[in-house]
Amino acid sequence: MEIIKSTLSLTEKLNILADAAKYDVACTSSGSDRRGKKGFLGNSCAAGICHSFSADGRCISLLKILFSNDCIYDCKYCQSRCSNETPRATFLPEEICSLVMEFYKRNYIEGLFLSSAVCKNPVYTMEQICHTVYLLRTRFRFNGYIHVKAIPHAPAELIERTGYYADRMSINLELPTSEGLRALAPAKTRESILSPMRQIQDRISEHRMLTGKDPRLERSSANRYLSGTIFDTAPSRKLLSETPAKTSAFLPDSVRADRSFVPAGQSTQMIIGATEETDFQILSVTQALYQQFDLKRVFFSAYIPLNDEPGLPPPGTAVPLLREHRLYQADWLLRYYGFRADELLSTERPNFNPHIDPKCEWALRHLEQFPIEVHTADYASLLRVPGIGNKSALRIVKSRKSGSLTFESLKKMGVVLKRAQYFITCKGKTLYPIRLEENYLTRQLTAEQEGYTRRIGQSAHENWRQLSLFDDMGLK
Repeated sequence: MEIIKSTLSLTEKLNILADAAKYDVACTSSGSDRRGKKGFLGNSCAAGICHSFSADGRCISLLKILFSNDCIYDCKYCQSRCSNETPRATFLPEEICSLVMEFYKRNYIEGLFLSSAVCKNPVYTMEQICHTVYLLRTRFRFNGYIHVKAIPHAPAELIERTGYYADRMSINLELPTSEGLRALAPAKTRESILSPMRQIQDRISEHRMLTGKDPRLERSSANRYLSGTIFDTAPSRKLLSETPAKTSAFLPDSVRADRSFVPAGQSTQMIIGATEETDFQILSVTQALYQQFDLKRVFFSAYIPLNDEPGLPPPGTAVPLLREHRLYQADWLLRYYGFRADELLSTERPNFNPHIDPKCEWALRHLEQFPIEVHTADYASLLRVPGIGNKSALRIVKSRKSGSLTFESLKKMGVVLKRAQYFITCKGKTLYPIRLEENYLTRQLTAEQEGYTRRIGQSAHENWRQLSLFDDMGLK
């Protein structure tokens, strides 16, 4: 259903396109650190942009909108697909700039997340997104955080131009496998998604090398203490910067010298639950994306059944939020704890136990490695203990040099003893008498996490909704 732009007010467009943006979860804190500048409005600090939380627990960064929901494609899982009878709207670049500036001045937002359906064609859509961020940076002198989506099939020139004005770019993988993409989004191909993803990665690496930095973007501070992480074992690939740059003429030297290219890195999103991939397949794809494209984040979006289509969960099916949550926990283990996908899951055990977190599940399947003695275990071994994180592991390693540790002191360091107590000893002793047996420990850990998992999973599909700028959530 087509609605002419002039028939809609700016508020009506905002209502339609902010609501349509709620299905895209690939945004988070900025990861970019740019202080205020004289003559400009706003800043982008590493602490991140403003966040709110919707009723289903999703983190929402404002202002989060689509440029347009008037899509030419007919992806089966998408609310904005062309065959759906839904109100359509498209912003003008100046309208988005006006919204960002006015909301920023009122302290509603600290940045912009701008995505879009493919309106008219990929070239036109990418042109409009590029022009929008160009106006924000130049005419409106907005210095805050901007995250934009790259459009599949868009020209490389437009993607590069946009990258010099954005803090982060992302292009959605959509579905974990090529088979799923062919079945549900036949207008999109894996190559049309991976090609701009590769271009963005190459240009980020090139710019970082030119400024004397490590060309690899995604490294956690904790990983410097680990060897053999998924990043260290990533397959080597010749960087674009090692060959004559074919796209560096797209912008004047003065612009490239004055601006970083996508300084906060790139991310992507996968829809979970629309197709029948296992957690092992999803996590393996995630690991490959980190290794081969040096992504900052991979986001998982639990599929919300919207369209009545063969091969898709019917409307009313529970949204797999708990599964999404377990995948996020596993993603954290990949990036910060030195785990690999084939350690956490296998073809024989392809899915996570929804009742316990992935780190506990791994420990239960490797009880031969436990318990470990906190006074002698190395940093990498401590990281594998459920209830011990990066900071608490570092504190243990440093503190034991100057004195002995107790369970009470471990608790003060941030160790979650409710989980860690089953897998550690302190001076050769456990906190309580414990049977190191999988079924027994599974019962103990399941009981400890039961209330937590219930809160995530219970009837979430019935009460989720997008947080609105105009909704006081009953706080008046």
